[in-house]
Amino acid sequence: MRSVDSAGAAEVPEPGLPLTDDAPQGAREEPAAAEAAGTPDRKAKKKARCPGLGLFYTLLSAFLFSVGSLFVKKVQDVHAVEISAFRCVFQMLVVIPCLIYRKTGFIGPKGQRIFLLLRGVLGSTAMILLYYAFQATSLADATVITFSSPVFTSIFAWIFLKEKYSPWDALFTAFTITGVILIVRPPFLFGASAAGTDESYSVHLKGTFAAVAHAVFAAVTMVIIRKMGKSVDYFLSIWYYVVLGLLESVIVLFIIGEWSLPYCGLDRLFLILIGLFGLGGQVFLTKALQIEKASPVAIMRTMDVVFAFIFQIIFFNDMPTWWTVGGALCVVASSTGAAIRKWCQSSK
Repeated sequence: MRSVDSAGAAEVPEPGLPLTDDAPQGAREEPAAAEAAGTPDRKAKKKARCPGLGLFYTLLSAFLFSVGSLFVKKVQDVHAVEISAFRCVFQMLVVIPCLIYRKTGFIGPKGQRIFLLLRGVLGSTAMILLYYAFQATSLADATVITFSSPVFTSIFAWIFLKEKYSPWDALFTAFTITGVILIVRPPFLFGASAAGTDESYSVHLKGTFAAVAHAVFAAVTMVIIRKMGKSVDYFLSIWYYVVLGLLESVIVLFIIGEWSLPYCGLDRLFLILIGLFGLGGQVFLTKALQIEKASPVAIMRTMDVVFAFIFQIIFFNDMPTWWTVGGALCVVASSTGAAIRKWCQSSK
């Protein structure tokens, strides 16, 4: 459910976390203001007293995001697109007061509106695909594949933003592709006995393709957000995301005829909890990025995969296959390696 620029807003967790050590705007302004006023930076002292607080926030964020994904998996009687619509409504209730308070308007800078529209459409599409992947395939498989997003982000940033793409990035890409192949297990490579040819494998295949598509759309969204930079308020970016996401969800539901209120009170509770845990996860992830460098945060985010495996075993009695474990190791190694490399570069 995986982009972060400011505190206090909830968004789908986009695993394509920008591997950059630029601090959020608020984190930069406060030390500058303190220095100009000739007063000590209290937040720096607080960070010195709690050196692991940022990583703890990241771990808590990963847990909350994973619980939200668990609820998405539990809500099987509600279509993924409808879950997305409810999520957009929930986020809209949070974002509107923030936009009014910050007086940023609801349209955005003239030169950035096309990027805001693209960000809204692609981001909401990624959200729908993610929820469908959670419902169609195992929680662990879908979570692992979404962590391939940073690799796609590097490729698209190289193509559209002219950022450097090194041989290390190519190696991490190869690891990610290998991990995805191990999870998908195409019959032409593994044979019918390893992949399975029944209806369950067909659904699994659709879910994995949806997860890969989510990773691609999330990566493009991340590149668009990088392109806009700080010229667009984060809440305004979220506003386009929820408005266009709600519009897209309603149109798709009208076309496929899947709109229906949840029959069970438990499903309604799950829909509310999906929004609440997504909001909590986003807030703690933002707080982590404000006091900790992005690279170690990106490494700690891989705990999402661990939580997904645990929840899948406990709540669904579904033991992951060795293919999934191997694929998870490849994808996590790729994501962790990219984060460590960026961390080392920024430390020089």
